[in-house]
Amino acid sequence: MKETLHAGAKTSFSFRVPAEKTVPHLYPEAHEFQLMPTVFATGFMVGLMEWTCLNIIAPHLEEGEGSLGVHINVSHLAATVPGQTVTVEAECTKVAGRRVFFHVKAHDGIDLIGEGEHQRMVVNWQKFEQRVNEKAKLARVAPITRGTV
Repeated sequence: MKETLHAGAKTSFSFRVPAEKTVPHLYPEAHEFQLMPTVFATGFMVGLMEWTCLNIIAPHLEEGEGSLGVHINVSHLAATVPGQTVTVEAECTKVAGRRVFFHVKAHDGIDLIGEGEHQRMVVNWQKFEQRVNEKAKLARVAPITRGTV
């Protein structure tokens, strides 16, 4: 990682919540989730927070690097319905070697819906994939790939 990322770097990111990002869509095979209201799922809120942090880190990565979420501690305070726009504000609070710390908060235009701390680890993708694919061999499953789904 370049030495250009410092505490105080911040950004915001807005996303209009579609029905596909509600609780019943989190794990469609989970009957329990199917019984819950169609509100913005905590899991998708966390992903949106991570996405915002990725936007801070991206310009500071070297070729072949990326980052992985390694810790999340956030509250989910209020329900958001499909059609509302959620804005996440993220600020880098500390850089400690390859570990980057963030404060994140999300608002839906009416309520603060979530807030907390997130950490990401900057990794070399090739080395990471080698380690994970060794694990895949031991587990006798297909190796991982990167790219579009």
